[in-house]
Amino acid sequence: MAIGGKRLRGKPDFFLLVSIISLIAIGTVLISSASAVVAQKTTGDPNFYLKEHLLALVGGFVFMYFGYRVDYSYWKKIAPILIIGSIFLLLMVFVPGIGFEHGGARRWIKWPFFFSPTEVYKLTLIIYLAAWLEKRQLEVKKFLYSTLPFLVILGITALLIMFQPDLGTLMIVSAVAGTMYFVAGARMSHVIAMIGAGIAGTALLIKTAPYRMERFMVFLNPSADQSGAGYQINQALLAIGTGGLFGLGFGQSRQKFNYLPEAESDSIYAVAAEELGFIRVVLIFLLYFIVAFRGFKVAKNAPDAFGRFLAVGITSWIVLQATLNIFANISLVPLTGIPLPFVSKGLTSTLILMFASGILLNISKHTEGDTRESRLHRRGNWWAHLTGFGRN
Repeated sequence: MAIGGKRLRGKPDFFLLVSIISLIAIGTVLISSASAVVAQKTTGDPNFYLKEHLLALVGGFVFMYFGYRVDYSYWKKIAPILIIGSIFLLLMVFVPGIGFEHGGARRWIKWPFFFSPTEVYKLTLIIYLAAWLEKRQLEVKKFLYSTLPFLVILGITALLIMFQPDLGTLMIVSAVAGTMYFVAGARMSHVIAMIGAGIAGTALLIKTAPYRMERFMVFLNPSADQSGAGYQINQALLAIGTGGLFGLGFGQSRQKFNYLPEAESDSIYAVAAEELGFIRVVLIFLLYFIVAFRGFKVAKNAPDAFGRFLAVGITSWIVLQATLNIFANISLVPLTGIPLPFVSKGLTSTLILMFASGILLNISKHTEGDTRESRLHRRGNWWAHLTGFGRN
């Protein structure tokens, strides 16, 4: 049924839903194998972390259903409240007795349970930017009205995250925000300048922190310090190389036996490659590709600007984070400690990503007919950037 060029489908995008569920299922199976050794060593129960993950999935599916059932336009109404609340949570990590420090970083809150505020901030920032960009889409090319305030938002974000510090999360958040700004119709000169400033800023952050510089040098030459700073990446590369084309078989990973750090979280892709082999692990690439393709298609066909920007933000978040994690495990980028979406173990990451997926599926219930009115409505947005469609 079409009304004013818009057609309500009433059902979520089937391929998007199946791809997300498949990634969750693959992640659960991999966690059952990758976490068994460390769980046995630390708790005496080889299935301890698997049980934790299954409980997280129960909550995750509740969150996912809630995100799907609530009309996505509702989040625009409370976007300012959400962003203020998430900033408050980011500040709480520095409060003694509430924040938790591990490995020199304060990224977690331990009351009433352990969770990472930055995962919450990723989604709330996407929602806030989607609402913010919708209001400025007709003047997004103006520096003072749009670009400068956008840089102020990113600057505040950078300060909050780098006080923890968490360069990997900052890279993801900045890339997602930049993608949303680009598809909103920003000037290419502004986008290129921001990319250059981002590269320069990242280089400065690496240079001014010895441990980041050490990681970067290991990235340039992984074999330079195999027992020190290069230990994790070398073990990950060894796992991937050992797996070859067909893998050692499920549950047969050798590196998970206290050789590969964070085998059930940051390094789970390496365990997957070792046990399943390159041919089977390509399925993970394919599933993320489907999520990207269907997610951006949802954005293209969303009935309003807020829905388009929100779908672009959520999709680019999932895809960019997955890319960064996989590239880090095969030494194409320095290690960042970023989990693999839907696959790695992690309570907050699981809950928030599944909630965001529910929102994306809710947007997918709405499609837009290709009328002249709808084409004009898309003028200057991300589709115009990619195809030149709708430009003068």
